[in-house]
Amino acid sequence: MAANSVMERDVDQGIEQGSEKAREFTFTGADFRFIRDLVAERTGIMLSENKRDLVYGRLSRRLRELGLSCFRDYCSLLEKGESEEMVQFVNAITTNLTSFFREDHHFEFLGKTLLPALLEKKLKNNLPRRLRIWSAGCSTGEEPYSIAMVLKEVLGSDDKWDARILATDLDTKVLEKASNGVYEQQRVEGLTKNRLQRWIKKGSGNNAGKVRVSPELQEIITFKQLNLMNDWPMSGPFDLIFCRNVVIYFNKPTQQVLFDRYAGLLDEGGHLFLGHSETMFQKTDRYRLIGKTIYQKEC
Repeated sequence: MAANSVMERDVDQGIEQGSEKAREFTFTGADFRFIRDLVAERTGIMLSENKRDLVYGRLSRRLRELGLSCFRDYCSLLEKGESEEMVQFVNAITTNLTSFFREDHHFEFLGKTLLPALLEKKLKNNLPRRLRIWSAGCSTGEEPYSIAMVLKEVLGSDDKWDARILATDLDTKVLEKASNGVYEQQRVEGLTKNRLQRWIKKGSGNNAGKVRVSPELQEIITFKQLNLMNDWPMSGPFDLIFCRNVVIYFNKPTQQVLFDRYAGLLDEGGHLFLGHSETMFQKTDRYRLIGKTIYQKEC
């Protein structure tokens, strides 16, 4: 693949030179195809042709930092397989768009219906007071912290439950931010007054304009780097899995594999939450739809 990619870039560079003059860095069709294939290989994310400008914008910063003059040189660097640059490459290319209580109907269902029913079921059947939730593709942490708020609010003062949230993402930079739990003030402006008072601490002095989530939330969340295309070290079972606005970047066969793998880790009757533009339609028979992009495991 490496030799062919280099030859293609030589040809394309001559063909596309005129169209690239307005850009800071030469970015040929072969450069894009190499990056697109590498992204698919490393992450499972499928980039269409209309993502070419996005790729250019996100990786241009890496070229500046490395002192490179064109994407051909950057692709050659990636071909060498340097682990540190591969991490930077994946971090730059992956999308991280999130907010607290994004798609609020999920959290309404979680707090008012699902968690109360789950707690009652475990108590009624004398099951261990154990709750495990996975936020897959947690980005900068707003999703797992939102889940933690709801979980703590439902449990109230009952401290007999062993409740933990695993939050994973491919991008190491966003995981660092998530683990720190520090955000700009405007990121929490959509929270209710009660939640702001209970779970959010305002910064002062050098931290004015920033906020920090309560340590009470942080202590029940474990943040870990994970590539969904690789082996998963956890054994489960999970009661709930949030994988929202993640599988949309994968092709249908990869989605099928992921849905089956999630089912393998979900407890009997466990629930999987997808994003607003995602669906399992005609992809698996292991779940049933019980709400807006909310699925329950059947087998």
